[in-house]
Amino acid sequence: MRTRSFATHSAKIFAVPLLLAGAVAGMASATPAAAATAGIQAPQASVPFSGQLNGAAVAPGGTAWAVGYTNGEALPEHWNGKDWTFEADLNVAPSGDFYSVAAISAANAWAVGYLPSGSASVSLIAHWNGTAWKRVSSPNPGPNGTLLSGVAAVTANNAWAVGQTGAQKTVILHWNGNTWTRVPSPSPGLYDQLFGVAATSASNAWAVGESQDTTGIHTLILHWNGGAWARVPSPSGLGSELRGVTATSASNAWAVGTTGTLSAGTGLILHWNGKAWTQVPSPNPGNSDQLQSVAAAGGNVWAVGTEYISPGIGPLAPKTLILHWNGKAWARVPSPNPFCSTCDSLYGVAIASAGSAWAVGTVNQGGEVVILHWDGTNWANFTSANLLDYP
Repeated sequence: MRTRSFATHSAKIFAVPLLLAGAVAGMASATPAAAATAGIQAPQASVPFSGQLNGAAVAPGGTAWAVGYTNGEALPEHWNGKDWTFEADLNVAPSGDFYSVAAISAANAWAVGYLPSGSASVSLIAHWNGTAWKRVSSPNPGPNGTLLSGVAAVTANNAWAVGQTGAQKTVILHWNGNTWTRVPSPSPGLYDQLFGVAATSASNAWAVGESQDTTGIHTLILHWNGGAWARVPSPSGLGSELRGVTATSASNAWAVGTTGTLSAGTGLILHWNGKAWTQVPSPNPGNSDQLQSVAAAGGNVWAVGTEYISPGIGPLAPKTLILHWNGKAWARVPSPNPFCSTCDSLYGVAIASAGSAWAVGTVNQGGEVVILHWDGTNWANFTSANLLDYP
């Protein structure tokens, strides 16, 4: 498996299918705010524009956010209940990238990622106050920069952001209502990275990623108990990593990722029952499958990622992959590939209700965004002329 690097956009568009997106994942949308109950109007068919979406979140009331980048600039897309629109008043420097978003309310959301700074990168955290996005000062432990991949928010005074340093050591930041500060976090391997974070209370938060030792890459799960972050044992075959996490209570959490090699990987799904993390069987329809994000609202759980198939000639080709938990088992749900059957990937998912969810990603050939919507029966492509409304 590849690890996330401090890459430029030109390189990242090809690397992200192997990452989060949100984490890439992230996110991500692995926040309690994703459990809104309001309905969302059914979308139509999809229209592309340059860029990619890495994470999504839904706030109570149904308003939603999708984040990523476009035209070399960090990108926030907003769903107001009727349409997705580009927020052109983002007051952060260009050439950045958002990997994850968390929404507490229609007037309170966080997005995290990175900005290039010379040969390194600096952490990027922006806040939505109901009117505009504004960058908020954030720590940049070094010496070689910081990249943030996941964010989760419980209240206006309690939010978490996770990622890595340029030296590939874990980074966890906390928002106390006034400032973001770094909190000590375990980094047990030679190289460690965190991609996703979820929180349900002041004493229950999870961060997931990967840890590399002399034998290879393994899953990494950290838990916050209200006083400190500590590593928790997790199932891990060689070449295993976790990209997304979600939690609904202290005794119910899910984490997703991949185990195996790039050419023969399988989706990895872990469940926390309050006492231990255990692996749950996952459908793996492709020649190689990767899960990037997971979201839960009560007993309703979705996971998204990429299924890699053999086109007959050439390397494996990607297509969207969506899985659903029905309370007893995970099953694949048919999902559109808006632009071609061998070029689309999903990196983020968020739940509004049992009859409404969003999945976001990119077209790997051409660099265009993908937005899919669940209407309670089917996943469908979304379209809007406002998606093209880039200044």
